[in-house]
Amino acid sequence: MHWDVVEVAPTGNRTLLVKFADGLTGTIRLDLSYCTGIFSPLLDDKLINQATVKHGAVTWPNGLDLAPDTVYEEIRQNADRHYEVGQQKSTQAQTAT
Repeated sequence: MHWDVVEVAPTGNRTLLVKFADGLTGTIRLDLSYCTGIFSPLLDDKLINQATVKHGAVTWPNGLDLAPDTVYEEIRQNADRHYEVGQQKSTQAQTAT
């Protein structure tokens, strides 16, 4: 699929550079607010930096992964090609008609 991740590399500050099968590239940053429950191991920056690609998704050694279709759409729709995983969109953006 076009949204399959083909490359991932840590860039620091809880941020990963991702490249998709169709050539789209962007960054994702894992906000601390996202790292609860099953994702609490991602509070460890060292684990974030161990991200790899498995079956087209950003994956970690402990089995956690991010849905590539969601990451792709968030990056594609953002002019900065950046996705803050875990941060809620602004209230203004949520209520815009």
